[in-house]
Amino acid sequence: MLLEIKNLSVEYRKAEKVIPALRNVSLFVEKGEMVGLIGESGCGKSTLALALLDLIAPSEGKILSGDILLDGNDLRAKSKDQMRQVRGRDVGIIFQDPFTSLNPVLKIREQLSEAYFAHQPNAERSAAEAELRAALARVKLSDAERILNSYPHQISGGQRQRVLIAMAMLHHPKLLIADEPTTALDVTVQKEILDLLASLQKEFNMTVLLITHHLGIVANYTQKLCVLYAGEVVEEGRTRAVIQNPQHPYTRALLESVPESPFAKTSEARKSRLSTIMGA
Repeated sequence: MLLEIKNLSVEYRKAEKVIPALRNVSLFVEKGEMVGLIGESGCGKSTLALALLDLIAPSEGKILSGDILLDGNDLRAKSKDQMRQVRGRDVGIIFQDPFTSLNPVLKIREQLSEAYFAHQPNAERSAAEAELRAALARVKLSDAERILNSYPHQISGGQRQRVLIAMAMLHHPKLLIADEPTTALDVTVQKEILDLLASLQKEFNMTVLLITHHLGIVANYTQKLCVLYAGEVVEEGRTRAVIQNPQHPYTRALLESVPESPFAKTSEARKSRLSTIMGA
Protein backbone atom coordinates (compact mmCIF):
# COMPACT_ATOMS: atom_id res chain seq x y z
CA MET A 1 0.00 0.00 0.00
CA LEU A 2 1.54 3.33 -1.05
CA LEU A 3 -0.89 5.83 0.48
CA GLU A 4 -2.98 5.28 3.60
CA ILE A 5 -5.26 8.03 4.87
CA LYS A 6 -7.12 7.02 8.02
CA ASN A 7 -9.94 8.93 9.73
CA LEU A 8 -8.75 12.33 8.51
CA SER A 9 -10.74 15.30 9.79
CA VAL A 10 -10.08 18.92 8.75
CA GLU A 11 -11.84 22.16 9.63
CA TYR A 12 -11.63 25.75 8.41
CA ARG A 13 -12.33 28.88 10.42
CA LYS A 14 -13.84 32.06 8.98
CA ALA A 15 -14.31 34.77 11.60
CA GLU A 16 -16.24 32.96 14.35
CA LYS A 17 -17.59 30.29 12.01
CA VAL A 18 -16.18 26.74 11.98
CA ILE A 19 -16.55 24.81 8.72
CA PRO A 20 -15.95 21.04 8.84
CA ALA A 21 -14.26 20.25 5.51
CA LEU A 22 -13.39 16.57 6.01
CA ARG A 23 -14.92 14.18 8.52
CA ASN A 24 -13.17 10.87 9.27
CA VAL A 25 -12.08 10.33 5.66
CA SER A 26 -10.18 7.11 4.91
CA LEU A 27 -8.57 6.39 1.56
CA PHE A 28 -6.16 3.63 0.53
CA VAL A 29 -4.17 3.71 -2.71
CA GLU A 30 -2.11 0.79 -4.02
CA LYS A 31 1.20 1.28 -5.81
CA GLY A 32 0.90 1.72 -9.55
CA GLU A 33 -2.84 2.43 -9.74
CA MET A 34 -4.82 5.50 -10.75
CA VAL A 35 -7.53 6.36 -8.24
CA GLY A 36 -10.31 8.83 -8.90
CA LEU A 37 -11.54 11.09 -6.10
CA ILE A 38 -14.85 12.53 -7.20
CA GLY A 39 -17.53 14.86 -5.86
CA GLU A 40 -19.12 18.24 -6.49
CA SER A 41 -17.40 21.55 -5.75
CA GLY A 42 -16.98 22.16 -2.03
CA CYS A 43 -17.09 18.52 -0.96
CA GLY A 44 -13.48 18.52 0.30
CA LYS A 45 -11.49 17.01 -2.58
CA SER A 46 -8.81 19.70 -2.78
CA THR A 47 -8.70 19.98 1.01
CA LEU A 48 -7.67 16.33 1.16
CA ALA A 49 -4.79 17.01 -1.26
CA LEU A 50 -3.67 20.08 0.70
CA ALA A 51 -3.84 18.20 4.00
CA LEU A 52 -1.78 15.35 2.55
CA LEU A 53 1.00 17.81 1.66
CA ASP A 54 0.69 19.94 4.80
CA LEU A 55 -0.35 22.97 2.75
CA ILE A 56 -3.31 24.16 4.83
CA ALA A 57 -2.42 27.57 6.21
CA PRO A 58 -2.65 27.61 10.04
CA SER A 59 -4.50 30.92 9.84
CA GLU A 60 -7.25 29.31 7.76
CA GLY A 61 -7.70 25.77 9.04
CA LYS A 62 -6.17 22.73 10.67
CA ILE A 63 -6.11 18.95 10.70
CA LEU A 64 -8.09 17.81 13.73
CA SER A 65 -7.23 14.11 13.63
CA GLY A 66 -6.18 11.23 11.44
CA ASP A 67 -3.14 9.47 10.01
CA ILE A 68 -1.43 10.02 6.64
CA LEU A 69 1.09 7.35 5.69
CA LEU A 70 3.14 7.39 2.49
CA ASP A 71 4.99 4.15 1.83
CA GLY A 72 4.73 3.44 5.56
CA ASN A 73 6.13 6.84 6.61
CA ASP A 74 3.97 9.01 8.86
CA LEU A 75 3.72 12.38 7.09
CA ARG A 76 1.99 14.06 10.02
CA ALA A 77 5.03 13.34 12.21
CA LYS A 78 7.40 15.14 9.86
CA SER A 79 8.73 18.66 10.46
CA LYS A 80 8.12 21.58 8.09
CA ASP A 81 11.62 21.14 6.59
CA GLN A 82 11.07 17.41 6.10
CA MET A 83 7.73 18.04 4.38
CA ARG A 84 9.43 20.46 1.99
CA GLN A 85 11.58 17.52 0.91
CA VAL A 86 8.54 15.26 0.53
CA ARG A 87 6.80 17.78 -1.71
CA GLY A 88 8.26 17.47 -5.20
CA ARG A 89 10.51 14.52 -4.42
CA ASP A 90 8.08 11.91 -3.06
CA VAL A 91 4.79 13.57 -3.97
CA GLY A 92 4.17 15.73 -7.04
CA ILE A 93 1.05 17.84 -7.52
CA ILE A 94 -0.63 19.43 -10.52
CA PHE A 95 -3.04 22.21 -9.59
CA GLN A 96 -6.25 23.21 -11.37
CA ASP A 97 -5.35 26.29 -13.39
CA PRO A 98 -1.99 26.20 -15.20
CA PHE A 99 -2.02 29.96 -15.75
CA THR A 100 -2.31 30.90 -12.07
CA SER A 101 -0.03 28.03 -10.97
CA LEU A 102 2.94 29.46 -12.89
CA ASN A 103 4.69 32.71 -11.97
CA PRO A 104 3.82 35.22 -14.74
CA VAL A 105 7.07 37.21 -14.37
CA LEU A 106 9.50 34.28 -14.60
CA LYS A 107 10.43 32.31 -17.69
CA ILE A 108 9.65 28.59 -17.76
CA ARG A 109 13.38 27.75 -17.49
CA GLU A 110 13.67 29.65 -14.20
CA GLN A 111 10.58 27.98 -12.73
CA LEU A 112 11.61 24.46 -13.73
CA SER A 113 15.16 25.13 -12.52
CA GLU A 114 13.89 26.26 -9.12
CA ALA A 115 11.90 23.03 -8.75
CA TYR A 116 14.89 20.97 -9.85
CA PHE A 117 17.52 22.59 -7.60
CA ALA A 118 15.17 22.43 -4.59
CA HIS A 119 16.00 18.72 -4.39
CA GLN A 120 19.33 18.68 -6.27
CA PRO A 121 21.12 21.75 -4.84
CA ASN A 122 24.60 20.52 -5.81
CA ALA A 123 23.80 19.59 -9.40
CA GLU A 124 25.78 21.11 -12.26
CA ARG A 125 23.98 23.65 -14.45
CA SER A 126 24.60 21.56 -17.56
CA ALA A 127 23.11 18.47 -15.87
CA ALA A 128 20.09 20.50 -14.75
CA GLU A 129 19.55 21.85 -18.27
CA ALA A 130 19.62 18.30 -19.65
CA GLU A 131 17.06 17.20 -17.04
CA LEU A 132 14.75 20.11 -17.88
CA ARG A 133 14.83 19.24 -21.57
CA ALA A 134 14.24 15.55 -20.82
CA ALA A 135 11.29 16.51 -18.62
CA LEU A 136 9.73 18.55 -21.43
CA ALA A 137 10.31 15.73 -23.92
CA ARG A 138 8.60 13.35 -21.48
CA VAL A 139 5.39 15.41 -21.69
CA LYS A 140 5.58 15.67 -25.49
CA LEU A 141 6.85 19.25 -25.73
CA SER A 142 9.30 19.04 -28.60
CA ASP A 143 10.26 22.73 -28.97
CA ALA A 144 12.17 22.80 -25.67
CA GLU A 145 14.28 25.89 -26.37
CA ARG A 146 11.27 28.05 -27.18
CA ILE A 147 9.28 26.75 -24.19
CA LEU A 148 12.15 27.27 -21.75
CA ASN A 149 12.68 30.86 -22.94
CA SER A 150 8.99 31.74 -22.81
CA TYR A 151 6.90 33.40 -20.12
CA PRO A 152 3.68 31.54 -19.20
CA HIS A 153 1.48 33.92 -21.21
CA GLN A 154 3.52 33.19 -24.35
CA ILE A 155 2.54 29.52 -24.52
CA SER A 156 -0.89 27.88 -24.85
CA GLY A 157 -3.01 26.51 -22.01
CA GLY A 158 -2.25 22.93 -23.00
CA GLN A 159 1.49 23.68 -23.09
CA ARG A 160 1.31 25.34 -19.65
CA GLN A 161 -0.39 22.24 -18.24
CA ARG A 162 2.29 20.02 -19.78
CA VAL A 163 4.94 22.22 -18.17
CA LEU A 164 3.25 21.72 -14.79
CA ILE A 165 3.20 17.96 -15.33
CA ALA A 166 6.89 18.07 -16.28
CA MET A 167 7.63 20.08 -13.13
CA ALA A 168 5.66 17.67 -10.92
CA MET A 169 7.55 14.70 -12.38
CA LEU A 170 11.07 16.17 -12.33
CA HIS A 171 12.14 13.92 -9.46
CA HIS A 172 9.99 10.89 -10.39
CA PRO A 173 7.70 11.05 -7.33
CA LYS A 174 6.07 7.96 -5.86
CA LEU A 175 2.67 9.68 -5.93
CA LEU A 176 1.29 12.25 -8.37
CA ILE A 177 -1.78 14.26 -7.30
CA ALA A 178 -3.69 15.72 -10.23
CA ASP A 179 -6.21 18.22 -8.82
CA GLU A 180 -8.76 18.95 -11.56
CA PRO A 181 -5.91 19.07 -14.12
CA THR A 182 -8.13 19.78 -17.14
CA THR A 183 -10.73 22.22 -15.74
CA ALA A 184 -9.33 25.29 -17.53
CA LEU A 185 -8.76 23.53 -20.88
CA ASP A 186 -10.96 22.94 -23.90
CA VAL A 187 -12.30 19.44 -24.55
CA THR A 188 -9.73 18.40 -27.16
CA VAL A 189 -6.77 19.48 -25.03
CA GLN A 190 -8.39 17.85 -21.98
CA LYS A 191 -8.22 14.46 -23.67
CA GLU A 192 -4.61 15.01 -24.74
CA ILE A 193 -3.58 15.83 -21.16
CA LEU A 194 -5.47 12.88 -19.66
CA ASP A 195 -4.03 10.50 -22.27
CA LEU A 196 -0.58 11.85 -21.40
CA LEU A 197 -1.12 11.25 -17.66
CA ALA A 198 -2.34 7.72 -18.33
CA SER A 199 0.67 7.03 -20.56
CA LEU A 200 3.14 8.37 -17.98
CA GLN A 201 1.45 6.38 -15.23
CA LYS A 202 1.96 3.15 -17.15
CA GLU A 203 5.47 4.01 -18.32
CA PHE A 204 6.77 4.78 -14.82
CA ASN A 205 4.40 2.50 -12.89
CA MET A 206 3.38 5.67 -11.11
CA THR A 207 0.59 6.06 -8.57
CA VAL A 208 -1.89 8.82 -9.44
CA LEU A 209 -4.65 10.39 -7.35
CA LEU A 210 -6.93 12.05 -9.89
CA ILE A 211 -9.25 14.63 -8.31
CA THR A 212 -12.21 15.59 -10.47
CA HIS A 213 -15.94 16.24 -10.59
CA HIS A 214 -16.19 14.66 -14.06
CA LEU A 215 -17.57 11.11 -14.09
CA GLY A 216 -16.58 10.54 -17.72
CA ILE A 217 -12.93 11.07 -16.78
CA VAL A 218 -12.90 8.57 -13.93
CA ALA A 219 -14.83 6.05 -16.01
CA ASN A 220 -12.20 6.10 -18.74
CA TYR A 221 -8.96 6.57 -16.82
CA THR A 222 -9.12 5.20 -13.26
CA GLN A 223 -9.09 1.73 -11.78
CA LYS A 224 -10.52 2.68 -8.39
CA LEU A 225 -13.09 5.30 -7.40
CA CYS A 226 -13.79 7.13 -4.15
CA VAL A 227 -16.92 9.31 -3.89
CA LEU A 228 -16.74 12.26 -1.49
CA TYR A 229 -19.89 14.03 -0.32
CA ALA A 230 -20.01 16.89 2.23
CA GLY A 231 -16.59 15.94 3.57
CA GLU A 232 -17.31 12.22 3.95
CA VAL A 233 -16.54 9.16 1.84
CA VAL A 234 -19.92 7.72 0.88
CA GLU A 235 -18.81 5.03 -1.59
CA GLU A 236 -15.63 3.46 -2.92
CA GLY A 237 -14.56 0.47 -4.96
CA ARG A 238 -13.39 -0.56 -8.40
CA THR A 239 -14.44 2.13 -10.87
CA ARG A 240 -16.45 -0.09 -13.20
CA ALA A 241 -18.29 -1.76 -10.32
CA VAL A 242 -19.24 1.57 -8.69
CA ILE A 243 -20.43 3.09 -11.96
CA GLN A 244 -22.39 0.05 -13.08
CA ASN A 245 -23.96 -0.62 -9.69
CA PRO A 246 -23.86 2.49 -7.45
CA GLN A 247 -25.01 1.80 -3.90
CA HIS A 248 -25.28 5.29 -2.41
CA PRO A 249 -28.06 7.73 -3.43
CA TYR A 250 -25.50 10.50 -3.95
CA THR A 251 -23.47 8.38 -6.38
CA ARG A 252 -26.64 7.54 -8.29
CA ALA A 253 -27.57 11.23 -8.38
CA LEU A 254 -24.11 12.10 -9.75
CA LEU A 255 -24.52 9.53 -12.53
CA GLU A 256 -27.99 10.80 -13.41
CA SER A 257 -26.83 14.42 -13.59
CA VAL A 258 -24.26 13.85 -16.35
CA PRO A 259 -25.42 15.55 -19.60
CA GLU A 260 -25.09 13.45 -22.77
CA SER A 261 -24.31 10.65 -20.37
CA PRO A 262 -22.89 7.32 -21.58
CA PHE A 263 -24.85 5.88 -18.64
CA ALA A 264 -28.21 7.08 -19.97
CA LYS A 265 -30.42 4.15 -21.00
CA THR A 266 -31.76 5.62 -24.24
CA SER A 267 -31.26 8.54 -26.58
CA GLU A 268 -34.60 9.84 -25.31
CA ALA A 269 -33.17 9.97 -21.80
CA ARG A 270 -30.42 12.24 -23.05
CA LYS A 271 -32.98 14.68 -24.41
CA SER A 272 -34.93 14.93 -21.17
CA ARG A 273 -34.47 17.67 -18.57
CA LEU A 274 -31.09 17.52 -16.83
CA SER A 275 -31.18 15.97 -13.36
CA THR A 276 -29.73 18.09 -10.58
CA ILE A 277 -28.77 17.49 -6.96
CA MET A 278 -30.70 19.46 -4.35
CA GLY A 279 -28.97 21.42 -1.62
CA ALA A 280 -25.54 22.97 -1.27
